[in-house]
Amino acid sequence: SALIGTDLKVKLMLYTRQNQNCAETLNLTSSRYLNVTKKTIFIVHGYRPTGSPPIWIQVAVQHLLSVDDVNIIIVDWNRGATNLLYQRAFTNTKKVAEFLKKFIDRMLAEGASLESLYMIGISLGAHISGFVGQMYNGKLGRITGLGYREALGHIDFYPNGGTDQPGCPQTIFSGSQYFKCDHQRSVFLFLSSLKAGCNMTAYPCDTYSGYRHGKCASCEAFQPMPCPILGYYVDKWKNYLTLKNPPVTNVFFDTSDKEPFCLYHYFVDIITWNKNIRRGFLTIKLTDQAGDTAESRINHEVATFQQYSQASLLAGFDRDFEKIARISLTFSTGTVISPKHKLRVLQMRLRSITNTKRPQLCRYDFILMENTEITFKPVPCQNMQT
Repeated sequence: SALIGTDLKVKLMLYTRQNQNCAETLNLTSSRYLNVTKKTIFIVHGYRPTGSPPIWIQVAVQHLLSVDDVNIIIVDWNRGATNLLYQRAFTNTKKVAEFLKKFIDRMLAEGASLESLYMIGISLGAHISGFVGQMYNGKLGRITGLGYREALGHIDFYPNGGTDQPGCPQTIFSGSQYFKCDHQRSVFLFLSSLKAGCNMTAYPCDTYSGYRHGKCASCEAFQPMPCPILGYYVDKWKNYLTLKNPPVTNVFFDTSDKEPFCLYHYFVDIITWNKNIRRGFLTIKLTDQAGDTAESRINHEVATFQQYSQASLLAGFDRDFEKIARISLTFSTGTVISPKHKLRVLQMRLRSITNTKRPQLCRYDFILMENTEITFKPVPCQNMQT
């Protein structure tokens, strides 16, 4: 039973482009499909309190093989990960790592290299991957740990700040999804990174709040490389990250609430001339020349608008418009009984941080009446300084 737990039994299941629909069970002696001269990806699942198999395994296999001709080895330690007592499952992780070392030693003897080995670990699977990496003195080609809030690697990605994920249940009344959704989102974000046209760009910053307030939209530290992107292709930044001192880089980004989770980010810079400070929220809607729209509600926290000071608000859209024909803005204080306020805007500037070479768009000298949408045609900005 899950309460008592199950005895540890590890199975290795190989998928390649030659057998991507039917796994080959591996042993230490022979394999029909394993080619040790190719990159080998080990996928290690995590804690399984009820013993159910991970629903994303087959999706991961198909996505990875669609972009790379590799060996994919699923490390099935479900018997050992199944226990309602987390600590009991945790005690098995070192044993799984020792089992994997024996298999990897065999691969190395047959001509594989440590550099060609890549481990993807989820939850306790990340612990197992880390133990294996430690056994080889940090010489494995790459390790990706998914589902952790703590800083673990050369680069640590924090989607939506690393806590509550959009689209996940907010209350315990949602059942098991309340506990699983946020934690498992990292897996589905990683899988989305394998899809064409879905690059989740992240930005180095000390805090998530600093990122949301526009303090970390630059990636000068990575030059000549651009800002890093989440997922499979982040190894393009490996040379920079392994030489960095101190070694840990925390990067932040926001996502949408459903697959493929990608957002296209803009900063909305607002300069107001109200004598009194105004606090509130903005909703911005973009319309392209074909009449298609995308909307972003900038409501993660109250924005402060102070006379002649610039407020930079981060907006994310689930569609990308190369040419924007109209912009619509709505200002709200979020209160019901107070009198309606006005936001007197000296300048509004829209600048893409996803596509920084696109022209910045502006509008000057207008008034936002609370809870009343205003629509206008933007013009090229007169002052391009940020």
